[in-house]
Amino acid sequence: MTKNLLKPLTLMLLFMATCATALAQMAMPVKFTASQKQNSPEEVVVSFSATIDKGWHVYSTGLPDDGPTSAELVTEVAEGAQPVGKLTHIGKEISEDDPIFGMKLRFFENNVTFQQKYKVTGKTYRIKGYLSYGACNDEMCMPPSTVEFDYKGNGPDEAPAAEPVKQEEAQVAQPAEAAAPEIEALADSAQLLAADSVPSADSVLVASGDNHWWTPSVDELKDLNGGNISDRSWIYIFLMGLLYGLLAVFTPCVWPIIPMTVSFFLKRSKDKAQGVKDAITYGISIIVIYLALGLLVTALFGADTLNNLATNAVFNIFFCLLLVIFALSFFGWFELSLPSKWTDKVDSKASSTSGLLSIFLMAFTLTLVSFSCTGPIIGLLLVETTTSGNWIGPAVGMLGFAIALALPFTLFALFPSWLKQTPRSGSWMNTIKVVLGFIELAFALKFFSVADLAYGWRLLDREVFLALWIAIFFLLGLYLLGLLRFQSDEGRDKPMPVLCIMLGMVSLAFSVYMVPGLWGAPCRAVSAFAPPLYTQDFNLNTKEVRAAYTDYEEGMRAAMAKGKPVMLDFTGFGCVNCRKMEIAVWTDPTVADKLNNDYVLISLFVDDKTPLPKPVEVEYNGKKRTLRTIGDKWSYLEEMKFGYLTQPLYVTVDNDGNPLGPSFSYKEDVKEYMDFLNAGMKKYKSRE
Repeated sequence: MTKNLLKPLTLMLLFMATCATALAQMAMPVKFTASQKQNSPEEVVVSFSATIDKGWHVYSTGLPDDGPTSAELVTEVAEGAQPVGKLTHIGKEISEDDPIFGMKLRFFENNVTFQQKYKVTGKTYRIKGYLSYGACNDEMCMPPSTVEFDYKGNGPDEAPAAEPVKQEEAQVAQPAEAAAPEIEALADSAQLLAADSVPSADSVLVASGDNHWWTPSVDELKDLNGGNISDRSWIYIFLMGLLYGLLAVFTPCVWPIIPMTVSFFLKRSKDKAQGVKDAITYGISIIVIYLALGLLVTALFGADTLNNLATNAVFNIFFCLLLVIFALSFFGWFELSLPSKWTDKVDSKASSTSGLLSIFLMAFTLTLVSFSCTGPIIGLLLVETTTSGNWIGPAVGMLGFAIALALPFTLFALFPSWLKQTPRSGSWMNTIKVVLGFIELAFALKFFSVADLAYGWRLLDREVFLALWIAIFFLLGLYLLGLLRFQSDEGRDKPMPVLCIMLGMVSLAFSVYMVPGLWGAPCRAVSAFAPPLYTQDFNLNTKEVRAAYTDYEEGMRAAMAKGKPVMLDFTGFGCVNCRKMEIAVWTDPTVADKLNNDYVLISLFVDDKTPLPKPVEVEYNGKKRTLRTIGDKWSYLEEMKFGYLTQPLYVTVDNDGNPLGPSFSYKEDVKEYMDFLNAGMKKYKSRE
C-alpha cells in the first residue's frame, strides 16, 4: 500500500511546486498559421487560421475604440497589389454584453479564420504586413499579438510591371485604431535602438544609463513564485479538513459510537496491547477509506476539470443547491441517510470475518452509519476543495478529515481512562449540527454568487449578498444565545452554555461589522466571499487609485529619487480583469493608501498603440518579433524581464528593478493583495 501511494504523492509534490507559475507563464493559448491562395491571376487571398485553447477567446473585427483589442490587418508593403475591402472572418462569432466596457463584445472560441483579399495589378506582386489580435480568458488577457506575412507571386501576363511602394505609402486594409487617448510623454521616454539592429534577450531598449532596469529576472521571480503559494494552499486545505473532521466527531452520529467501539476492541482482545493495535488499525482504516474517496473524486473529474470548477457556473449552482439541502438537513427538516441494507450487509460481513478485513469492514460500517451527520460536512469539504483550483485538493482535505475523525478512537484506546472525563451525549451535539447548518447556508450563497457573476444575472449583487449574510449570522447569534429554537431542539430547557453565549455574541458582532458594507465599506474579512465592489449599486466609497507614471524608465527614476519601492502594473486598455481588479481591490481604502503613499505605481499598457519612433526587431527564445508601438515595448519588457505574457500581472521591485516577492495575478481578494504589498514593502526595507 505504501509503495503504491509513494509514486502519486511524489508526482503531487512536483506538480504543486510548479503549477502556480506554469499555467500563466509563457502562455500561448492561441496558435495562428498564415497562408496565401491565388484564386486567379488577378486575386490573392491571405488567410490566418487560429486554434484557440479551451477557455480562451479571440476578439472579432471592428470593435469600438474603447473596447478590447480588435482583429486588424495592416499592409506595410503592397507592390503590384492592393487590398480589397476589409478583413473578414470564418467561424462562429459569439456576441455578449459586457458590463465592464458597457458594450456588446464579439469574439470567437475554439477556432477562427481571418481573410484579406488583394487585387493583383502588376505582372508580379509582393504583399507584406501583419495581423494583430487580442485574446483573453476569464482571468487574464494576452498582450496584443501579431502574425506577420510576406508573400510574392506572379500576376496577369498583360499587367504592367509592379512599381516599388515605400513602406510609409503602403495602403492599410484596416487602419489600426488607438485603444485609448495618447499617453503624454511616452514616446519621449522610449529611446529605442536603430531599426536594423537585433538585440539579444539580455539587451535593453532604453538609454544606456537605464540598462540595469531591463536585466532579466525570470529565474528569480520563478523561484519566488515556486513554493509558497502552493504550500500555503496545501496547508490551508489540510487544516480545513482537520477542522471539519473534528466537528464531525462531536455530532450525534459519531460521538456516542466512540466509547462503544473502543470498549469492544479492548474486551475482545486477549491483552491490552492487542486491543490498542486493533483500535489503531481501525483508525488507519478510516483514513484509508476517506483518502480513497478524495482520490476517487480527483480521478472521476480529472485535474483539468477540477481546476475549472472554481468558475464553472453550472457546477457552482449545483454546489449551492447541494449545500442548501445539507443545511436544511442539519436544521432538522429531514434526515439524510444511506439505504439500511447497505449498512446491514457490511455489518454482517464484518461479523463473519476476522483479522484485518473484519476491522476494515467495521470502519466502513462507521462511514455508512454516520453518513447523516458526516455527509453534509464531507459535502461542504469536497465542494470547497474541488473549487480551490488545487487538483489534489480533495485528497488532501479528506486526509485531514479522516485523521481528525480517526484520532479519538486511537487516543481513547491508548488511554481508556480519558473516556470517563468526556462529556456525555446530549443536546449539545444537536447544537453543533444546527450551527453547521448556518455555516453551510452561508457558503451556499458564495457559490451562487460565482454563477451570478458568470452569467451576469445581477441577482446577488454585493449589497444583497451582505444583507443575506447579515441575516444568517444574526439568526445564528440568536440561536447560540438561546433566543431561537428549531424542532430538533425540543426538550432543551437548560440555559445555553457560556461558550455558546460567547460565540453568539461574536456572531452578532460579525453581523454588525458587515452592515457598513451595504454602503460600500470594504469589509475585508468577507472580501474573499462577497461579490466584488463593482457590483454594488449604492457605493459611498469613491476613493480610487491612478498610476502617476505610465512609462517604466520615468517611473523607476522617480522611485529612486523618492526612495520608494515600485509596483509594476502590466495592464491593458482592453483588459476586462484589469478593470475588475482596479474596481474591486484598488478601491479598498487600505490598498489605495498603500499604493498611493508607500509605493510608486507604474501602469504599463501592453495595448497602447502610440507608435515608436522606429520599429525595432528583437529576438527572444529564438523567436523574432517586431516592436512597433509603446504597447509592444511593455509587452516585450514583461516577457523578457519576468517571463510572463498575460495581464493583469503585478510585480513589486526595488530601485534596481529586482523582484521583492512573488507576483500577483487576477484574484479579487483584498486580504491576499495586501499581503502581497506588505511582503514587498518588508523586503524592500530589509534590503535598505
